[in-house]
Amino acid sequence: MELPPLLRQGVDAALAGIPLADLSRAAGVLSARYRAEIRDGRFHLSDDLAARAYLATRLPATYAAIRAAMNAMAEERPDFAPASLLDVGSGPGSALWAASECWAGLREALLVEGSGAIQAWGERLSAQLPFSVEWRTGDAAGSLPDLAPRDLVTLAYVLDELDPQARGPLIERLWSLTGDTLLIVEPGTPAGWERILAARARLIALGAHILAPCPHAKACPLVQPDWCHFSRRVARSRLHRQAKGAEVPWEDEKFIYIAASRHSGAAVQARVIAPSRLGSGQAKLKLCSENGTVEERLFTKRDGAAFKAARRANWGDVL
Repeated sequence: MELPPLLRQGVDAALAGIPLADLSRAAGVLSARYRAEIRDGRFHLSDDLAARAYLATRLPATYAAIRAAMNAMAEERPDFAPASLLDVGSGPGSALWAASECWAGLREALLVEGSGAIQAWGERLSAQLPFSVEWRTGDAAGSLPDLAPRDLVTLAYVLDELDPQARGPLIERLWSLTGDTLLIVEPGTPAGWERILAARARLIALGAHILAPCPHAKACPLVQPDWCHFSRRVARSRLHRQAKGAEVPWEDEKFIYIAASRHSGAAVQARVIAPSRLGSGQAKLKLCSENGTVEERLFTKRDGAAFKAARRANWGDVL
């Protein structure tokens, strides 16, 4: 997956003229902070160089993960056509761009971000979009401005930056602001899965319908050290590779998400929750099923149409 052309052009312009050594150093510091899930009271994107390092090395991956989650939402609710978006902890606007690509009817968006450095770049980038985009300064941990409900509410790659006691109240606040559907995305780590499980339980208790990825609202059947997550392959630009000291022209972004709605989605029998294993005349899939169980299921040519569907199914697809 690649960034939309307008966004790619804006990112390229933002990165023009930055010494590669400075960008690589800032990208390394940023990556270390994210991987360690450091919570020291400072924004990860605390200055302009850190913000531009994010544009170079993290924006393509976060965009791809959010877009993949939105694709799954759209599959479950093909009638969902949000006209308004609220995104909290917006960064440079990854969720905004993903939503604008997924739903052509989006007409108005409000983005809330605490870091002035990344908000400044987000405002510049989003000025290219053909609808109303407003940015406000606010802290997801507690100092959000007065807000009105929107059709679609998003919280992407934010819970991992908050103290645990701040997460539940934020999820409840965002659900109260959700006119239709709330999407939460986290890194696809065991810790990210645990955060999504906690958000899922809270949303179910509030009466939400789970659209994706779960095909049921029962307890998650996975047991540690196993965990639920998905992956999206992301194209790397030349500068992206240089900043990360990487050689291959792509990376795989692991992520986990929960989409909760005030309306039920299409009935789903099962979702593929691991890479498929294909052999001659057979396909083995790990499935989370509507009855609340996980199973490894083998499909062979004797299964006819089901076998053909299994051969085509990718990690994260509905079967």
